[in-house]
Amino acid sequence: MSTFTSRNEVPVHEKWNLADIYTDLSEWEEDLQLIEKMAEKLKRYDGEIIDGFTLFQYLKQGEELSFLFNKVYAYAMLMVDENTRETRPQSYLDRAKQLSVKVSASTSFFLPFLLSLDEETLKSYILEEDRLEYFAEDLWESFRYKKHVLSKEQEEVLSQLGEALSVPGHTFGMMNNADIKFGEVTGDNGERVELTRGMYTKLIEDENREKRREAYKAYYQPYVQLKNSIASTLSAAIKNNVTLAKIRHYPSVLEKALFGDKVPKEVYLNLIETTKNNIAPLHQYSRIRKEKLELDELRQYDMSVPLVSGVKQVLPYEEAYETMCKALAPLGEEYIKTLKEFKDSRYLDVRETPGKRSGAYNLGVYGVHPFILLNHQDDLDSLFTLVHECGHGVHSKLSSQHQPQITARYSIFVAEVASTVNEVLLINYLLTNEKDADLRKHLLNHFIDQFKGTFFTQVMFAEFEMKTHEMAEKGLPLNVEVFNQTYETLFREYNGDDVVFDEEVKYGWSRIPHFYRPFYVYKYATGFASAIHLATKILDGDQQTLTSYLEFLKSGSSDYPLELLKKTGVDLTTPYPIENSLKRFGELVEEFSKL
Repeated sequence: MSTFTSRNEVPVHEKWNLADIYTDLSEWEEDLQLIEKMAEKLKRYDGEIIDGFTLFQYLKQGEELSFLFNKVYAYAMLMVDENTRETRPQSYLDRAKQLSVKVSASTSFFLPFLLSLDEETLKSYILEEDRLEYFAEDLWESFRYKKHVLSKEQEEVLSQLGEALSVPGHTFGMMNNADIKFGEVTGDNGERVELTRGMYTKLIEDENREKRREAYKAYYQPYVQLKNSIASTLSAAIKNNVTLAKIRHYPSVLEKALFGDKVPKEVYLNLIETTKNNIAPLHQYSRIRKEKLELDELRQYDMSVPLVSGVKQVLPYEEAYETMCKALAPLGEEYIKTLKEFKDSRYLDVRETPGKRSGAYNLGVYGVHPFILLNHQDDLDSLFTLVHECGHGVHSKLSSQHQPQITARYSIFVAEVASTVNEVLLINYLLTNEKDADLRKHLLNHFIDQFKGTFFTQVMFAEFEMKTHEMAEKGLPLNVEVFNQTYETLFREYNGDDVVFDEEVKYGWSRIPHFYRPFYVYKYATGFASAIHLATKILDGDQQTLTSYLEFLKSGSSDYPLELLKKTGVDLTTPYPIENSLKRFGELVEEFSKL
């Protein structure tokens, strides 16, 4: 595995090319200034929109501003993520954020104005100006928010508070990515070295239990030390969510979060309830894990070690990319051609380097292309991450190519479908082509663990979010003890009695960045359930499902997420897709148990 002490050591073809957005900072600076002028211009429309023509002019200029702003913001953010310890890129991102507040303030008059119109007036505007047809659906969608939009003055105040309200999430991000230093562990040569996230993902899977324990303790050390600070940021984030929901007259903070996607809260509750009703195979898997590892006590740091020993696959990045293209062949030639373009045109930033943002993501930049951040470790997990993020990337690329700017961005609700279909196709390909019995067992074990992480763990997180937000809504205190107790109770419910508790387990809540994006994680689970259904049909050669799925990837946000999924044959308003995927999990555990 390649380790790099600085970004300069990474080969050029393994780094994304930000020059595709701006060739230099002076171009970025020009657009920043231009956006500021455009925002001023938009502000002048306040009180001046009197007919279809002026409404169109405002919306057209607003879309042009939005196009430029997305580029300006993405460029600064991607630069920061290359090295979160550098202060210069951070200052560019800060300027982009300040600009975002200005833009929000200069356009904050519009929604209250729009919603002050009666429907007949809006209809007459659209009829008199043909070009408004492009914006019509969006305008009517805004009417759904009528009872949740405040007066012009109140909206202006809220938009000015935007930056302050994002502080808890930003503070946690800085702590988590830039400030946190993990404890020390014993290196391969017996010397003490500081743990990195990349090392942790390797060590927590090490067959040597003492190494796992040591890595686990070192990894949690800074989170436990900073427990009060992190509890304070999380508590503030949750209270902000609750306050905003109240101010905007939503029945609850959960319903506010689901409103945009038009997802009934029953979908959320059904996901949790159906999962808990079918939790037995997960507990069975814990028992298998305990027996297979021959342990008196199964602990949290035993939960990630592969159960088939001696099978360590080294998968260099080039080989991983080739494997991905073969595995995703059932999606057709056009899909694979797009994937190859990602690598050849440097859409990906591959290697872990000091200060680089942890984890992985895909960021689609409309009018440019997707940018994919990885921290590739040349192993099976990294292959899955690559396949996952490229699923998002192709979704972004196809939606941008086939949709106008206004509907090109897909909802996060459907985002995880594209990434997980890829993962299911990958595991199927690997299992089909692997003759070695131990490797097959290893892959099956890997897929079960993947299922557990992408589905069960996310449902547990979703329930944690729901419970903590409900406490805040009732005015109950949120602090370290409350978070610990809530997390511990849920962890025990989901993981069963076979797992013996270490002190660190209950601090699991303190390291989850997604908790600063309220009610986001449940979408991993609904996406996973949908993907299991779709991938199974595609592998069975169901041409109709394949065609409807590829259409789905091109559809951006041209319809509500639940409706887009229904067109592919998945209906999440029923328990069926969840039950179906949990049934599949039970079969996998059963198969693994027999092996």
